[in-house]
Amino acid sequence: MMELDVQAAKKGDKDAFIRLIKQIEHNLFQTAKTILKHDEDTADALQETILKAYQSIHKLKHVEYFKTWIFRILINECNTMIARRSKIVSVDCIGEQVSTSAQNQEIEIRDAIDKLPAKQRMVIILHYFQDMTMKQVADTLNLSESAVKKRLQQAKLELLHQFSGNEKEKIQYESI
Repeated sequence: MMELDVQAAKKGDKDAFIRLIKQIEHNLFQTAKTILKHDEDTADALQETILKAYQSIHKLKHVEYFKTWIFRILINECNTMIARRSKIVSVDCIGEQVSTSAQNQEIEIRDAIDKLPAKQRMVIILHYFQDMTMKQVADTLNLSESAVKKRLQQAKLELLHQFSGNEKEKIQYESI
């Protein structure tokens, strides 16, 4: 279904483009929010991404790469906003108490991910939260698959290190 909409959007079908965006807007928003942290910045990045995608969708060569292509636009837009404002993305601290409840554990995991270096954080977000394959992550970030795997491994080790002091709780990375 998505590929048909991409083909139609490439030919100028506005409704098809809107359907495409509606299918992935939540994932785009979550990714931008993770990078930029603030709702206003997130909304701006999303708006610019959608506009740029609409203006250049006719240039997309392979319809099956639409999702990778638009996420690359989003990430570039987020990076541009960060550079333009010359500020470091702040990390919100949740607290020092470790809770065993599933909801609090998810918050703690997301907080730990926020503390990762940007390069490691991005591969975690795209691979685990956006369900991209290693190849899709590599294509999105203009990296080799081995570089993505290395960053993912480094991120997992850093997360394990962060959680090793928290009552020795173990994280199952497959459930991130």
